[in-house]
Amino acid sequence: MKKAVVFGLMIMVFLSCKKEEIKTDKEEIPTEAVSLVSNQKRSDSLYSYKYLPTSTTKQIVKHQYYTLSYNEKFEQAEWVAYELKKENLKNRNYRRPYFVEDPKVTTGSADWRNYKNSGYDKGHLCPAADMEFDEDAYNDTFYTSNISPQKHDFNSGIWNRLEQKTRYWAEKHNDIYIVTGGILKDSDKKIGTENVSVPKYFYKIVLAKSGNEHKAIAFLVPNEDSNKPIYDFIVPIETLEKMTGIDFFPNLKNLKSSQSF
Repeated sequence: MKKAVVFGLMIMVFLSCKKEEIKTDKEEIPTEAVSLVSNQKRSDSLYSYKYLPTSTTKQIVKHQYYTLSYNEKFEQAEWVAYELKKENLKNRNYRRPYFVEDPKVTTGSADWRNYKNSGYDKGHLCPAADMEFDEDAYNDTFYTSNISPQKHDFNSGIWNRLEQKTRYWAEKHNDIYIVTGGILKDSDKKIGTENVSVPKYFYKIVLAKSGNEHKAIAFLVPNEDSNKPIYDFIVPIETLEKMTGIDFFPNLKNLKSSQSF
């Protein structure tokens, strides 16, 4: 009789331990769930596809840290869009790579040789300096889909000053979203064997979010040297939309341009 009681107690203890093991297993978070949470946090950042402009060509190319709309007719992007965070403002001495064609552009991005001896710089649209937080991100800015013919004095002058100001705003607002490109419709000068268009103007739009509110500032700058303050080139976003045929923030209602940022 005592043996039966002892045996029964042993079975109860064993079953109790098994239940505890099963309970513990159920409470563990699987790796897939952790990844999902991580991705969810990233999607909540300002870099969300709801901020992308419309594309007049329907050829949208998504790289890891920036997105572009390629226009084969003009052999360059009509816009490049990306997020710039305060925490990603780095200054690293990465080795500068060669420009290469973008494998994701189905129609083929322009060969860098179109720029050779053209008198124009291979002007970055998404600046390499904005992507120095990661070497792969930095290298991705050297796809020819991310460049446009720029006069040297413009590229190293007023445009460079505007890019530096953009990095200042990223530090000030912690997280901004940038859309930039050339005005392609009125470009009549071509370079290279592929007839890469030379824009007469370049634009840049900077968007910031504070709570549920958004504000943006837009610039239209001639592709030439200038000593004027960058604020002299502020324009309404609607002006750029009329010039390009692009709706820059179709998912943001009642967004108005700001004169100060």
